[in-house]
Amino acid sequence: MKIGDLARETGVSVRLLRYYEDQGLLTSHRTSGGHRHYTADAPTTVTQIRTLLAAGLPTRVIRDLMPCFIGDGPTLDACVQDHLRTQLHDLDTRITDLQHARASLGDLLDASARASRPTAPSPA
Repeated sequence: MKIGDLARETGVSVRLLRYYEDQGLLTSHRTSGGHRHYTADAPTTVTQIRTLLAAGLPTRVIRDLMPCFIGDGPTLDACVQDHLRTQLHDLDTRITDLQHARASLGDLLDASARASRPTAPSPA
């Protein structure tokens, strides 16, 4: 399968497919003319990559997890579940930190808005 065909079938741009290959997530074979050709399972591989990216995993982690997929679906071998739990915990921590930062920013905006309101004249 040519790169353009893979892009059309998966909905992933040619540029991203090249990036996945550069990151060691996807492999191709070169023709004598230098064109990339992918095996029949490449669409499944791309779907698995996209699944892990949607879960917020960086490509360096995805590279290590790719051999752990069970079949063609989104299921990973039990040996990586602890790693996934760690990633989930890290994501929860980042969400909590962002919620605190959002609340602080909201408080700052509220205080600034109150300070910039004109005060009503006092009665004489």
